[in-house]
Amino acid sequence: MKKYQLDLTVKGVERLGGKYALITLTDEKRLPEMLPGQFVNIRIDNAETFLRRPISINDVDYETNTLRLLVAVVGEGTKWLAERKPGNTVNVLLPLGNGFRKCEAANGGVLLIGGGVGVAPLLYYGRKLAESGVKPTFLLGARTANDLLMLSEFESVGRVLVTTEDGSMGEKGFVTNHTALQNERFDYISCCGPKPMMMAVAKVAREKGIDCEVSLENMMACGLGACLCCVEKTVKGNVCVCKEGPVFNIKELNW
Repeated sequence: MKKYQLDLTVKGVERLGGKYALITLTDEKRLPEMLPGQFVNIRIDNAETFLRRPISINDVDYETNTLRLLVAVVGEGTKWLAERKPGNTVNVLLPLGNGFRKCEAANGGVLLIGGGVGVAPLLYYGRKLAESGVKPTFLLGARTANDLLMLSEFESVGRVLVTTEDGSMGEKGFVTNHTALQNERFDYISCCGPKPMMMAVAKVAREKGIDCEVSLENMMACGLGACLCCVEKTVKGNVCVCKEGPVFNIKELNW
């Protein structure tokens, strides 16, 4: 896909909980086509941050010509981004990487698993699946109920299941312990979140014979495969996650 460098206009910034921000961007021209699972790379215009920040595409609405990014505010770069005001511009490289595959539910269904801010790319993916006639099931995990993000939006797209580590909402424990993953049949799993969580999901998928993709969150800088910051070892050798990924079938990974 063709890549663009655009100065996008901030339409709004909504703080979610204590450390998350939902940033809505727009442009005078129609936004480029973007696939679920792809990401953008944003230039941070402050003195402390030299490298762009890779952010998953949370949602795209071509009717309103808006792009949404769900960000965990954890450092100077993301703090700068979360402090943008309506009318500000941000320089964005997009769309980068590959995306989740198109899939059809067979006898089972499609399960989209997200942990923490890793839920971000699953909303756009789930929406696209629903538009194609495949209603997804979301399994969203977090430490506490306060860390569960955008639940109402996920519920508008598909069935939503929840786990929290402290039991404050949904089933207590990790996503891999949820009764649906243990007892229900699924043909396909897509997962994004902390690497230990994705590796645990991949293990369950292999044991149950479920086709599974994961979206890796390796450290990225250029987003174009030039800086070699995000190298991942695969069955075919070392690859740049930003270029060959971030989405991989678990059969490709040495997990």
